[in-house]
Amino acid sequence: MESVQAIKQRFEIIGNDPKLNRALEKAIQVAPTDISVLVTGESGVGKESVPKIIHSLSHRKHAKYIAVNCGAIPEGTIDSELFGHEKGAFTGATTTRKGYFEVADGGTIFLDEVGELPLTTQVRLLRVLENGEFLKVGSSQVQKTDVRIVAATNVQMFEAIKKGKFREDLYYRLSTVEINIPPLRERQNDIHLLFRKFASDFGQKYKMPTIRLHEDAIQLLQKYRWPGNIRQLRNIAEQISVLEEGRNISLTSLNSYLPNAGDSNLPAVVNQNQKESDFSNEREILYKVLFDMKGDLNDLKKLTMELLKSSDTEKVQEENETLIRKIYGAGEKDTIEEAQTTSVLQLPEPAIEPISTARPLQEDKYHFAEEIEEEETLSLQEKEIELIKKSLERNRGKRKAAASELGISERTLYRKIKQYDL
Repeated sequence: MESVQAIKQRFEIIGNDPKLNRALEKAIQVAPTDISVLVTGESGVGKESVPKIIHSLSHRKHAKYIAVNCGAIPEGTIDSELFGHEKGAFTGATTTRKGYFEVADGGTIFLDEVGELPLTTQVRLLRVLENGEFLKVGSSQVQKTDVRIVAATNVQMFEAIKKGKFREDLYYRLSTVEINIPPLRERQNDIHLLFRKFASDFGQKYKMPTIRLHEDAIQLLQKYRWPGNIRQLRNIAEQISVLEEGRNISLTSLNSYLPNAGDSNLPAVVNQNQKESDFSNEREILYKVLFDMKGDLNDLKKLTMELLKSSDTEKVQEENETLIRKIYGAGEKDTIEEAQTTSVLQLPEPAIEPISTARPLQEDKYHFAEEIEEEETLSLQEKEIELIKKSLERNRGKRKAAASELGISERTLYRKIKQYDL
């Protein structure tokens, strides 16, 4: 059995992180068996190296090794790609075609992004894992295959299972052994090693001196979050190698290549369930507010109609004191008389028509025939202006004393003064 160090040299794997070493040890240990393996980790961490290691150390190493990116194949053709099809099985199937499972018989298939497989394809894959049988598209003849399956995904599988996007039974058949590749931000001591390797490779490729980082630039490199992991690091190394004229890279120069470099390096853990729960709660609160508003409007209509029908306005106000406060927002300092004054004086305006165009308000429901003239509203307004003027004169322009005499708050009096331009 080869050592971890030998495997690293053979497959050009850079780094000495304990989590990375443990992942490689598991790959070496499981390779001689036919156990299905699921490789997990974020996009760009290098998951594709693990199935190559497993295949090369297995008894299948002289047979076919096929890597399939499940996320890159359209849903309508993936069954044909994996299991093959018969001539005439669908439009365009002019010949019989072998699928990957038939071609790789005796070897290894690497299913990258297995979490993207359609549910119908997952059922077919489960049958292959259970008894090695599959059906070509358009065929009823069962075929056998002896294939070692190594799968990889960057999807949170339990979340996908909970949402019904991935079969639970298939997950447990694929993950007999699960190997997790740590993200680059958890391998801080490996980041500079990887950068130097990439910089050296690009220096040779483009026939120019290898770039080097200042000490403060190295610290920034190690503190950066690297959401794209090794793939992003390699891309940055190539950009700097090609674009920078100087070969010694400062902190400022490196910072210009790192998007959001000033952001916190703390992991941004997002709980999808929590997000959905928060949204659901906010939606319920919004619905409640809307229903309450609808109720308030209905109450306001009812109160308006009672005021229009009733000759005893004071009695209506007393019976609806709570409602008036709720609708017209009488605060702690405002008395009920203030709310009443504001509401009674202003409420009829939108509902009243001039006498020349007055008409009964739904006579079949409300049996009253009083016609309210606009002159009454104007006289009420004039009386209110007259009262405010007299009170201000009596109190020598002191708004606080005038408001107290009128039984309203100083704030309301100030609003009335501005409204009537007194």
